[in-house]
Amino acid sequence: MTWRRAARSALLWPVAVCALASCGIPTTGVVQAGGPAVGVVPTTRLYFVRDGALVGVRRGTDAPGDVESALRDLLRGPTDAELGKGLTTRLPLRAGLPTAVPAAPVTGGAASAVPEATGSADLVTVTVRDHRISVELSVPARELGDPGLAAAQLVCTADAAQRVAAPDAEPDPVTVTAADGRRIGGASARCPAV
Repeated sequence: MTWRRAARSALLWPVAVCALASCGIPTTGVVQAGGPAVGVVPTTRLYFVRDGALVGVRRGTDAPGDVESALRDLLRGPTDAELGKGLTTRLPLRAGLPTAVPAAPVTGGAASAVPEATGSADLVTVTVRDHRISVELSVPARELGDPGLAAAQLVCTADAAQRVAAPDAEPDPVTVTAADGRRIGGASARCPAV
């Protein structure tokens, strides 16, 4: 029996080697098949108003999770497509605000402003300090028409940006203060999901 087993092994060995050596896959170099792989475009949520209620919309962004960038996008107002869906804003918009404002990171203890198109005054200043985000408007509350809804747009947009950056963490509290010193918003519990 051992002789037969040895003979079978001797016959099967060359067949196995040939099968493995010529498995039908030719050797090739690098094959060019198009551009580099791309991932999912990062998005952020911006909050506008329709029929007196907040409505969240998703927008593509270059700086996901950056509160200041999200607020800059919000202050540009709704796009033409969003306007066509009945979305508006309670925030004062500055005519001619460029569509691409360079993003500057907001770091602990730093203040940064979202510029007005004319450059005469800052519309919003964002300060991050001691795990709190403070948004200060350069306009008094009386110029906002509905200060609570305008503040909710800012708070919910800032809150959504933080949730993109750290989805498992509790976002830093956001407060909004008008130029006249009146605190006009700060809770994000009423932010609708997109």
